[in-house]
Amino acid sequence: MSRTRDYLELHFIVLLWGFTAILGVLISIPPVELVFYRTLLSAIFLALLLLIKGTSFKLGCKSIISILWAGVLIGAHWITFFWSARVSNVSVSLAGFATIALWTSILEPLILKKKLQWYELLLGLVMMLGLYIIFRFEFEYAWGLSLGIFSAFLGALFTVLNAKWTHDYDHYAITFYEMIGATLSIACIFPLYANEAGGLQLVPTGLDWVYLIILALVCTVYAYSIAVELMKRISAFAINLTVNLEPVYGIILAVLVFGDKEKMTTGFYWGTGILLIAVLIYPLIARLNGVKGKSQIPKTKQVTKSQ
Repeated sequence: MSRTRDYLELHFIVLLWGFTAILGVLISIPPVELVFYRTLLSAIFLALLLLIKGTSFKLGCKSIISILWAGVLIGAHWITFFWSARVSNVSVSLAGFATIALWTSILEPLILKKKLQWYELLLGLVMMLGLYIIFRFEFEYAWGLSLGIFSAFLGALFTVLNAKWTHDYDHYAITFYEMIGATLSIACIFPLYANEAGGLQLVPTGLDWVYLIILALVCTVYAYSIAVELMKRISAFAINLTVNLEPVYGIILAVLVFGDKEKMTTGFYWGTGILLIAVLIYPLIARLNGVKGKSQIPKTKQVTKSQ
């Protein structure tokens, strides 16, 4: 029974992560200001969590500086992800985000000096076919899909770089400094951004505060804390496979919440289906080839989660 509960909890947090794009559309303030509040609130909640757990904030000066810079990447990743959903819709942004596994397979050998696997190249070609089909049938959403793909690239780069610190420091402490780095970097561009965009919108309206708190506390800090706990009892393979369902859950939720706005052509679903099949089959092939899978939960999804 406890194992069944663990898997149900795992699917629930993946469902929460799939819900983040929907919250990004429901919140009225622009993506830059949205991510500023998300990272700021997440940093506050994480600081409280670290204090309650009695975990040290000390990581070493050089490590903190590097992690702060990684926070810049996660901030850019979230901004482009929410921006993608705004200029297209949630389904398109999640289709682009599904390529994060492809980008990770390319970046890991380059950055971590790992051997490139043949099946990663093959699945990469399959995913390119899926993207081609989506672009062909949904060209009006080309800009949104491109932003989603770029967001996936930034998320993959962040995840690969983040792997360098996860074995040495507490996950919550790492993400706390990443959230600080993201918040500070966004604040630094506010003057330039304000001039270009015609003014900042730093005052959330209506239900924005409720959605922002859900985004930061529930979809980020809470979901990641549960994920970390589940990693102690569930194999990395099972977690990896389940996390890959995030775009599926997100697209289903988007259709339920937004209705006709999320209705796409048959070509979109064919292309997205090819993407998701490649994503889901990746850990299966990796396991057959004797590769021990690692969780793909982006640190954005990880310690404050990612998405």
